[in-house]
Amino acid sequence: MKPKVLIVDDDEEIRSQMKWALLQEYDVLLAEDRPSAVAAFEENRPLVVVLDLGLPPSPGAPEEGMAALAELLTLDNLTKVVIATGQAEKDNALRAVGQGAYDFMCKPIQMEELKAILNRGFHVAQLEREYREMRLRWSAEAFEGMLGSSPPMQEVFTAIRKVATTDAPVMILGESGTGKEMAAVAIHRRSARKDRPFVAINCGAIPETLLESELFGHERGAFTGAHVQRQGRVESASGGTLFLDEIGELPQALQVKILRFLQEHYIERIGGRSKIQVDTRVIAATNVDLKKAMSEGKFREDLFYRLAVVTVRLPALRERFSDVPLLAKAFLRKSAVQNGRAVEDFNPKALRALQQHFWPGNVRELENRIKRAVIMAEGRYVTPADLELGDGTEGNLRTLKEARESVERELIQQALQRHGGKISRAAEDLGISRPTFYELMEKLSLGKPGPEKKDT
Repeated sequence: MKPKVLIVDDDEEIRSQMKWALLQEYDVLLAEDRPSAVAAFEENRPLVVVLDLGLPPSPGAPEEGMAALAELLTLDNLTKVVIATGQAEKDNALRAVGQGAYDFMCKPIQMEELKAILNRGFHVAQLEREYREMRLRWSAEAFEGMLGSSPPMQEVFTAIRKVATTDAPVMILGESGTGKEMAAVAIHRRSARKDRPFVAINCGAIPETLLESELFGHERGAFTGAHVQRQGRVESASGGTLFLDEIGELPQALQVKILRFLQEHYIERIGGRSKIQVDTRVIAATNVDLKKAMSEGKFREDLFYRLAVVTVRLPALRERFSDVPLLAKAFLRKSAVQNGRAVEDFNPKALRALQQHFWPGNVRELENRIKRAVIMAEGRYVTPADLELGDGTEGNLRTLKEARESVERELIQQALQRHGGKISRAAEDLGISRPTFYELMEKLSLGKPGPEKKDT
């Protein structure tokens, strides 16, 4: 079916001229005033409308055309309305663009220019609709904005569902760029505290001299420059959730104070003499090896066990390669809409390059590369050059060992999931012996296998 375009103009000759010029490529609908335009729009829902501002009963003024624009956009705010106006009325056309029109062109209409604007308008309108539909699907398929259908991510979602219903402190572990703050927000949104504040602080981004004041606040006159009393982040999160990102960077003196707060649920502002009771749930995150930090005396063991009542580990992107196409296409649609770019998809070489890249920066690197690629792409499809990646023909960027372990890990997790954790059946499904299955689980750090689950 041809795409539908609605032409709204009170001049029959202009309507006919545009109709015959566009008839080969479009299903052209015609209207001569606001009521007929609204009726035609409601019945046919065209993606693009060409609108003359000078409509009856006042063809010499723009008010009726402006009213038509507002009514059409109320019916569907993704409709692309192109304003047709005379040179003398250019200011009115610019005003219409400010009120939601997609573009404008001056009369007499140049048909090649009109076709170019319509082609671009249809593409952007279709792209926006696909993005809206995808977001609706994500609302059902995604988990609090986190995308992933791989077994490792399904395990993360399950853990978040369980821990969110409690007030237990949570430690989120994962490399930089894996989405630790998104996981913390997901826990908060699914908790009984969801209507209270979510307050985040990056312990590694604030100078040590300022961090105590940021966390616990200060009284007026507590130090030079403390002109007013100020609440800290811990107190601001009262009733809600405090997210301590990069907890491994917390200085030891403040580790003691955070530990005391977790034990007593009281704080003292700098320069204060009274204790303030605070009901705040704490979620911490780090990308460093805290057990190594503890052995080196850099992180308190008692604080670790207070914070890590429940641990949620986010997998690196290389550990869930099956999610790369899903994430990449989601980021592409989002970026194309945000930047108004007519980019539809990845070409086969670009998709192969995405799946072969090691992604040391994880999901954050993937999103940033795709944002750049959408801006730099010259056609409808993203290429490896747009991504600044090789096309995969010069060798995989992962080592053979890493690629093999990634595949093995995912196959084992999928087999266990299919067979409800029954080792014998999972091993048989993969065509290996049970001892070999156990060895692979230990080699890939999938946990020490427990007792064989029995059939029921």
